Amino acid sequence: MLAELTGSPDTVLVCVRGNSGSGKSSIARELRRRHGRGCALVEQDYLRRIVLRERDRPGGAAPALIGQTVRFALDHGYHVVVEGIMHSSRYRSMLTSLRDGHRGRSLFCYLDVSLAETLRRHLTRPQATEFTAEQMSGWYVARDVLGWPDELVLPETTGLDEAVEAIATAAGLPQIGRDDDLLPNVPLP
Repeated sequence: MLAELTGSPDTVLVCVRGNSGSGKSSIARELRRRHGRGCALVEQDYLRRIVLRERDRPGGAAPALIGQTVRFALDHGYHVVVEGIMHSSRYRSMLTSLRDGHRGRSLFCYLDVSLAETLRRHLTRPQATEFTAEQMSGWYVARDVLGWPDELVLPETTGLDEAVEAIATAAGLPQIGRDDDLLPNVPLP
């Protein structure tokens, strides 16, 4: 089955995946901030937990909504940074369709962070009281890479700036240098 074509040769799609607490939201938000206007941020948790109020289970509607949202933004000329846990067992089909159907450049990244490190990082997050270490341990899937030859896998020793620069460079996502062109770096709720 052929994937539906989306975007243009000029659009860039970046997908940042990893376990809860791996740093994917911080990286995705910083990629978008450094790009400036014209870059959409699609957050799995927002669409799944807030918009749909759905648990992440097989057969859920979230993968389709995420895929549609990404396609909509690409088709309207936006670069897209999509982030989330997006376990390969439930999201591989949607991610493959996006990869195969995107007319522009696509980069899929996986943050390879150990359970011990994700639990340590979780304690520093604003949502630290929303879920427990036990819950995070239940969600954790070790090295849930897609296994694609061009997948960028970043180890847990990669810092935020280093990750953002590596991803932007590998994806060809332009980063602007003038502060007045940047969107305000305001933490999202």
